[in-house]
Amino acid sequence: MKHYIKWLVTCVCLWGVVFVFPSAGLAQNQVPKAQLPVLTTSAGQSPDVNTVNVIMEEAGVKYDYCDVPTVAMLKAGVGLGGKTSGEGFHVEIHSDLVKYPKGTPYKSIIFAIGASLKGMGASGLTIEDELKRLKEVIDYCKANKIFIIAAHLGGVSKRGAPGGDNERMIDGVAPFSDYLVAVEDSNKDGRFTKIVAEKKIPYTEIKYALSLVGILEKVFE
Repeated sequence: MKHYIKWLVTCVCLWGVVFVFPSAGLAQNQVPKAQLPVLTTSAGQSPDVNTVNVIMEEAGVKYDYCDVPTVAMLKAGVGLGGKTSGEGFHVEIHSDLVKYPKGTPYKSIIFAIGASLKGMGASGLTIEDELKRLKEVIDYCKANKIFIIAAHLGGVSKRGAPGGDNERMIDGVAPFSDYLVAVEDSNKDGRFTKIVAEKKIPYTEIKYALSLVGILEKVFE
């Protein structure tokens, strides 16, 4: 599946089919800048984080990944303190270890927002556990000036009624982000437009998830 997604990303890039709709007051060339090293993770344990990771590869942005990083792992910096998959985490270390040796503090984090009961169950998490973990990680990021990017790429399939699992994940992450990206189908009800207006967060709305390739190239250039 990952290879199929990668093939689609490549095709879109070759065809130049990229649709970016910045929010009011934020021109396309004003996409905010973020620094490396960067950690990718999930907010809700949906498979959408796999899409983010493939897009990072296509954008040529080196990254570390963990599905359920703790504050202690985040504090450990690049390499996540030597944690490996199979210890209750799935870990991938792709950072450029020449430029950013193990232990280098992370400067950015990307959350892929989307709830999956199956994914949380596989990680031994309840909704409450995941929200608590996310708050702890976000609080640490805020205290240590780690740039938070939130991405909602699942469209209507990762939305729901107020108070539902997906909506709670949005509440737990999106309002605290430093930059928010969502696909058009995720924002049909103006949910993200309202959040960024209230919180004064830079926001880019994209037609397709694969359009995130060009955006991340700009963010991390």
